This record gives sequence, C-alpha cells and structure tokens, in this order.
Amino acid sequence: MKARTFRTWLAHLESKGRLVAIDKKVSLEYEIAAVAKKLDGKKAVYFSNVENYGMPVVSGICSTRDDFAEALETDQYGIIPKFTEAVTSPKACRKVSNQDAPVKENIITENIDLLKTFPIPVHHEMDSGNYITAGLFITRDPVTRKQNVSIHRLQISGKDKLGVLLLPRHTFHLYKQAEEEGRALECAIVVGVDPVTLLASQASTPFGIDELEIASALRSEPLETVRCETVDIDVPAYAEIVLEGKILPHIRESEGPFGEFPKYYGPRSDKEIVQLTAVSHRKDPIFYTIIPAGYEHLLLGGIPREASLIQSVRQTVPSAVAVHMSPGGTCRYHAVVSIKKRNKGEAKNAILAAFANSFDIKHVVVVDEEVDIFNMEEVEWAIATRFQVDKDLVVVEGAQGSKLDPSTNDGFGSKTGFDCTVPLNSEPMRYKRISIPGYANMDIQEYLNETSSGVNPEHLEHGNRIMHRKLSGRIP
Repeated sequence: MKARTFRTWLAHLESKGRLVAIDKKVSLEYEIAAVAKKLDGKKAVYFSNVENYGMPVVSGICSTRDDFAEALETDQYGIIPKFTEAVTSPKACRKVSNQDAPVKENIITENIDLLKTFPIPVHHEMDSGNYITAGLFITRDPVTRKQNVSIHRLQISGKDKLGVLLLPRHTFHLYKQAEEEGRALECAIVVGVDPVTLLASQASTPFGIDELEIASALRSEPLETVRCETVDIDVPAYAEIVLEGKILPHIRESEGPFGEFPKYYGPRSDKEIVQLTAVSHRKDPIFYTIIPAGYEHLLLGGIPREASLIQSVRQTVPSAVAVHMSPGGTCRYHAVVSIKKRNKGEAKNAILAAFANSFDIKHVVVVDEEVDIFNMEEVEWAIATRFQVDKDLVVVEGAQGSKLDPSTNDGFGSKTGFDCTVPLNSEPMRYKRISIPGYANMDIQEYLNETSSGVNPEHLEHGNRIMHRKLSGRIP
C-alpha cells in the first residue's frame, strides 16, 4: 500500500517526481507557507533546512483529487463510493505494543516546550502566532469507549499549552459533557499520518463512529494503533508525533485571529485550552503542516462532505449520479449535483436536499449527467445555456450558514439553487450538444510527432509576403 504510513507516502511521491526538497534555509514565519503555497496543487514540499531547527517540515502531500485517489488505490470517480462504503462499514484497528510502535521511540513527560522541540509555522500575516494545522484531535466517549477524530486549529499558547477552536460538533459535545461534570476531557493530537487516515478523520458520521476504524476500512490491512502514555486514547502507531493532554474545564483564553478556509481570518475570541501531559515522537521525526485555504486543506474538507452529500441527495432523488464541492466555493459553500432526470421537479428537490445536508452549503447547481461536474467550465456552460432565473432559481432566505462567511450576518443569510437541467419535454434538437466524430478517442500525440519535418519554409515565406501586402494596403 503506497499510503501505509506518512513516510511510505512521501517515498512514493518522491519516486514519482511529485515531492520537491528545499535545501535553502527557510524561516517558520511566513516563508514555509509562501513556498508551499507557490507549489500548491503541483508538488509536495520537503523543507530540509528550517532555521533554528534540525527537524524537517513537509506540506502538500495530497493537494489534488488524483493524489487522494491514488492513496485510496482508485480513480477520482471511485473516491466517493469507496469512502462511503468505509463510512458505512468501519473495521477494527489492530492494537500493538510500545515496542512495535515507532511513535513511541521518544517519550517526553517533563519540561515540555513545543516551540523548542517542533518547527511549527506562522502561516498568514495577521495570524496570532504559531499554529498546528494538521493535527488529528482524538477524544474518547467514556461511556461507549468509542473515539472521535477531527482536525482543529491549534494555537501555541504556551510552552505546554494550546488554544483550540471547538466547533459545535462531536468533540465539543464530549467536552461539554465533561465540563458540566467539572472534569477535563482527555485528548491526543497526532501529527504526520498517512493521507488515508487523514481523510478518514474528516468523515461526516453519526455520533459514536470512530474515524480510525473508517481509516482501517479504507486500507488493505487494519490500521495499527497504540495506547498513549498519560491519557486513555489510542493513536496511529506509525504517526510522526503525538501530543497528549486534557481540555481544561471552565477555562478560556485568547485565540486567533487565524487565516481560515474561506481565505479570510477567523476572529480572535476566548477559546478552550489544552494542557499537555506528554509528547512522543519517532526517531528523527518529520513535522507536517497544512497551508490553510490551500488545495490540501480544501480537499480534506470537501471529499468527505461529498460522500455525505450524495447520500442525502439520493434519499430524495435516487437518480443522483455524483456531487462535487468545488474549490472555488472553498469545498464547503458550493455544491454541483448531477442527476439522471426522470421526473419534473427533481432538480429542485435535489437543491433542497443539498441545503438540508449541511448549513455550510450556500449555492447549489444541478446539472444533467452528461455534464462533467469536475470541470467548472462545463458547469458554467450549463448555467449559461440551461438556466432561466424566472423559472429555474430557488431562493431560501433567512437560513443558517457558515459563521466564517463574511457576507452573512454572523452565519445568518440566504441560499440559492440553480436548476440547470434540460426540460423533459424539450424538442430533441433544442439541447443536443454539438460533437465531432472521433474526437473523444483521438490520441493527439499521434499528430504531434516529434520527428516531423515541420512547416515548409516556402509556405511560411509565401504567407509572410501575403501578410506584408495586406498591411501595405495592396490587398483589400
């Protein structure tokens, strides 16, 4: 399996020429983020010479849909079916001992100092400081013993202290239960895992499903896990770094601003605090960072949302073919849905089902199945030629949206749907797409033969004479 561990995936990227090593000395403050952003969607980056640190930094390990498809050993059209199957049929992990877990090669329980130990970058101009952006945040339900895995922005708030943004989801629910009982919630933060486990952490599931078991289902073998030293949490045994700690009850401290996925700053406010109790890491660890609002960040959020969205839409419109959360909509706000339309009104039902799936979704475009929803030029063409505002527009006013969308009133705003499907009773030729016979199967390389003798120079000279005469006014 190419993506068995973080390191096997890096080795695979390097073998394919998709990992570039930067040997020039780079600063944690903005420079790592700037270089990685320049190569976003093109190549992963391995920074071997980080100023004041002997530890390398990596970013961009999966910044295209094809990267994730390759890690999952499928193609981009197989990502969602495979992910959906794993979500519905998670598989148990395999627990191993400390001796068989590389992440236990170094264990620190005293004098923890995050910024002295790890090269944690500052990403954007107005960020409040250094942030861990690629840490799997793992907690456990003390009643069911099931774990929950998510990713949260983590501000370095002290030598052994983190500020965490907890949105009102599963981790927040577990924390509030603990806080109401006056106790801390144990947690572990895992940095440097394979892209399959990373993607599984973002699954949209009912409360009580362990995302590490989804990662196990996505792999060709069970994910190996190991118990933490100071908290009752199981973590991936081949991770690069694990931070153990507790979210303290009834304590809030300043966190933010921080550059977020909509490409705006999440504001400063008082947030929950994680007090660290231990650190473990591999020998010669590699620190992994995700550039906020880069393709890697957006796709990590978008692909699992697509898996949830297609299930929601199919409950209302069983003929739904595929969905896509587009990068232009930050893989959160814009959804494109293709359907095999059989009944009048199905497109509008699909729009309403998409809105019901997630409050983040703001604009929905529904197209016919022959439109390539991963090609936004095709989607825009469908809007241009198959949509009329007086009969094909759906508007929902006064709905809950994303609080990180600056155009809303603290998350309160409107949503819009576009029915861009062909009317069922239209004349056969009215919406028939033009086509060139043989185009789809043509291999253009056969026509771009490098051994060609090129254009006849006499033809070029003749053409130049004609052009000169035109410009001289000799030819009307």
